[in-house]
Amino acid sequence: MSPSQVRRFLLGILICCTPELFAAKVSVDPSEWGDPLGKECISCHEKSSSGLTKQWRQSAHAEAGVNCLDCHKASVDDNDAITHEGQVIATIVSPLDCSRCHTVEYEQQKGSVHSEAVGIIENRLPALAGHVGGDAIVAAGCDQCHGSKVEVRIDGSLDPRTWPNSGIGRINPDGSKGSCSSCHGKHRFSKAQAREPSACIRCHSGPDSPDKAIYEASKHGMQFEAHRDEMALESDNWVAGKDYVAAPTCVTCHMGAAGKLKANHDVGMRNAWSLNTPVSMRQQLVVFEDGEKIELPESHSPPRRGSEISKADGSMGKVKAVASPKRRRQAMKLVCLECHSKAFTESFMNQFDEVVRLFNEKFGIPAKRIMQTLYSEGLLTPAPFDEPIEFIYWELWHDEGARARHGASMASANHTWWEGMYLVGRNFYSRFLPQLERIAGEEKANALIQAYVTSNDHHQWLEQPQKSNPILGYDVKRQADE
Repeated sequence: MSPSQVRRFLLGILICCTPELFAAKVSVDPSEWGDPLGKECISCHEKSSSGLTKQWRQSAHAEAGVNCLDCHKASVDDNDAITHEGQVIATIVSPLDCSRCHTVEYEQQKGSVHSEAVGIIENRLPALAGHVGGDAIVAAGCDQCHGSKVEVRIDGSLDPRTWPNSGIGRINPDGSKGSCSSCHGKHRFSKAQAREPSACIRCHSGPDSPDKAIYEASKHGMQFEAHRDEMALESDNWVAGKDYVAAPTCVTCHMGAAGKLKANHDVGMRNAWSLNTPVSMRQQLVVFEDGEKIELPESHSPPRRGSEISKADGSMGKVKAVASPKRRRQAMKLVCLECHSKAFTESFMNQFDEVVRLFNEKFGIPAKRIMQTLYSEGLLTPAPFDEPIEFIYWELWHDEGARARHGASMASANHTWWEGMYLVGRNFYSRFLPQLERIAGEEKANALIQAYVTSNDHHQWLEQPQKSNPILGYDVKRQADE
């Protein structure tokens, strides 16, 4: 494969995977739908669970003749198989079950940041939610968005500590990862619901993922609210610039079709930066031959096609393709270009990148190096979250720093500054550095500050005379003259 062919292949991974977000493109002959025994399920559940039956009747599944048993049927050797009214079924309809018909969507979400949502926080949970909160918080809080590892008890029932759960990265008894109903909502599985911002802000809200407030404060969110009735959310085909032009939603930018860009159920494929880490890095996407994916920092040498490297679960996988941050950004730009000029798009992306670099260089890297020194020299205990500076540092990058970076990525000026970088700076100067002195002592703290802070060009203002003082509300020199 020539270099130009490789480039076209990689870009194709990003923009040519499927036509539109149109789930009717399935891999099973419709004649196989409508298991006759499923009629008995409907007859009974109309009495015992009339709400879910009505939801199903309003669904595309019902319209196509797909019934309860088509989705819930199981084999006797399935881990979570139970006998219910004479039928072998599974309570959980997993992505693997959905792949009986929706093969393309299943393959796309496999290995995505959504499907790996449990692993992303696996090391944080014991220290944060488990210790600072407790097991009940893990089950009812973290796991409800990231997903639980559903356990099956000896009698075949699902462990209530892990179920019910529709977390986006749920690890199902059949080994598959994910929950289609997290976005589409059972039993209607509405495409319109999944396209709504509300489908995403169920989890993407709050301190660590402040996208609800940011989107609503952005011009994109304003346009959506003003022109919601023009969004064609129920449309079979949903291509930005063709089927709707009123506003973008979360799905538009991160998953949806736009112009030449094809839809994809890998929600993170177009993200060039990691924005929820202590220091943001530009990421290359590695796609394995089995469909799994991992992200590697741009600084990491791109693995060669056909080579074997470690996957997210530690097993080895053969590399099918690698998409660079530049290619991922190129795919995202194709969405923007449906409504904005090339110059506008390039300038916006530049402003966003500059905010990320500013956070990294001014606060992210200095704070991280200071914390690493405190741990390595035994000035902090190994136990996380047992000392004030650990909470300060966590909030600095995880809450306020994420808000600033997300704000810049989604065009909310208030969240970029007042709700973001201003709070980062305030807590860095007024809380983090004073705590450093209390822990390390004046001499050691001054040495660390000199090494990582005042030697940094971004902090030179600390040693420069100021012409005005906004804290006082008027010009300092003028006050002296008067």
